[in-house]
Amino acid sequence: MIRLAATAALASTLLAVPAAFAQGQTDMNDATKVEMKGADGASMGSISFVPTPHGVLIETDLENLPDGVHGFHIHETGTCEGDFSSAGGHYNPADSDHGYMSENGPHPGDMPNVTAAGGTVKVTVFNPNVTMTGGDAPLDDDDGSALVIHSGADDYASQPSGDAGSRIACGVIFPAK
Repeated sequence: MIRLAATAALASTLLAVPAAFAQGQTDMNDATKVEMKGADGASMGSISFVPTPHGVLIETDLENLPDGVHGFHIHETGTCEGDFSSAGGHYNPADSDHGYMSENGPHPGDMPNVTAAGGTVKVTVFNPNVTMTGGDAPLDDDDGSALVIHSGADDYASQPSGDAGSRIACGVIFPAK
C-alpha cells in the first residue's frame, strides 16, 4: 500500500511538471548547462539542469560512453579531478539510505540508470528530491555538486552507492564556494 501511494505521488508530480511549463511557471532559459568529461579530459557531451516548481529536470545529450547501463548520480562536491573521487559520495544531505529498493531511501543523489547505445544517451530524468537553490536539498550549497556517470548499473539497493562501478564521467553542476 505504501508503494502504491508513493507511485501515485510520483506520477502526480511528473504530470504537474509539464503543466507548470505550459502555465509559464518555469523558464527553460533558467537551465544550468554542465559539460561532462571523461577521465582523459575529453568531452562526453552535456547535461542541462532545469529548475521546476517541483524539482529539477535533467536533460542529457551525452556521447562517447561505453554501450550499456550506467549508474547516474548527483555527488556531494562540485569538483571533477583525477578519477573523480574528488566529487565525494552521493549527494545525501539528510543521510538517507541509497537506492529505490531501500526501505529508508532513496536519497536526493539517487536517480535511475541510463543506457548508452551507439555511445550516446539522450534522456530526460526528473529528480523531485533536489532544488537548484534553497530548500532541504539545494545543489548550489557551500561545497557545490557534481553529476557522475559510473561504469556499471546501479543495483538500487547496495550501500552506500549501488555497486555501480568506477566513475567514468563527471561534470560540475555548481563549484564549491
